[in-house]
Amino acid sequence: MQHALSNRPPPVWPGIVQAVAAVILFSISDTTSKYLRQTLPAGEIAWLRYLIFVIFGVILVGRRRFTGVWPRRPWMQVFRGVTLLGSAIFFMVGLSHLQLADAAAISFVSPAFITALSVPFLGEQVGIRRWSATIAGLIGVLIVIRPGGGTFQAAALWPLASAACWAAAIILTRKIGTADRGETTLLWSAAVGLVILTFLAPVGFVPPSASEVGLGVWLGIAASTGQYLMILAYRRAAASLLAPFTYIQLLSSAALGYLVFGSVPDATAFLGAAIIIASGLYTVHRERVRARQARLSL
Repeated sequence: MQHALSNRPPPVWPGIVQAVAAVILFSISDTTSKYLRQTLPAGEIAWLRYLIFVIFGVILVGRRRFTGVWPRRPWMQVFRGVTLLGSAIFFMVGLSHLQLADAAAISFVSPAFITALSVPFLGEQVGIRRWSATIAGLIGVLIVIRPGGGTFQAAALWPLASAACWAAAIILTRKIGTADRGETTLLWSAAVGLVILTFLAPVGFVPPSASEVGLGVWLGIAASTGQYLMILAYRRAAASLLAPFTYIQLLSSAALGYLVFGSVPDATAFLGAAIIIASGLYTVHRERVRARQARLSL
């Protein structure tokens, strides 16, 4: 009896709780970014966020007495840091003109970009079903941004660029694999972003007030804690299990957008978001099927 209990897989519910808490923290950090964008440039907000991010990373690596800080392929870590920074900056710029829920919905097209990038950079074989899901996700984005319509905003292209950068960061993460510790990758991504932003910060600098600095610190804490919780979640549960719960971010973003800014997405935006979600979930499902087939073929 004791042997059977020892072989039982660990519970996955803590991972689900961590993933849900992470995406809610992401919505909170996005809300704070949108609020600060009314008075501060995106680069300045990102600098405050990345400063906390670096401190967070140093604390995590310090727990291992800074062993393994230097990665095996530094250039790849630098590229990953650049793509993550691009994702953050582009999303912040888009938030200046878009509702939170709309920007979040567009950013969730990243699985489609990951599928497209996995072919040339990872050598993966993508079948007709995954390509169909990718196209469906892009159609969902078009429904949200409505090109050619009276409500179209060019600012909708910013979260689209953010999703593309995020997809590139995921591809680089897969290329890095287990060569470096998660804490090492986290610290390098934070440090690369902070270095770049420190050089760019003087451009258009606006002296922040004490309350704006406080909000910037809160933004950094929320975003960094969310990143760490998501890392913990994916250690406890499979990506295919956690994926549906990450879409709670759309609901939390819509709720915070209404509470803080009084904005409510229209029916067309909800339709586009639903298509994007369905596309992402189906892509994750196909990944799970392919992984199971690979295991059976061994």
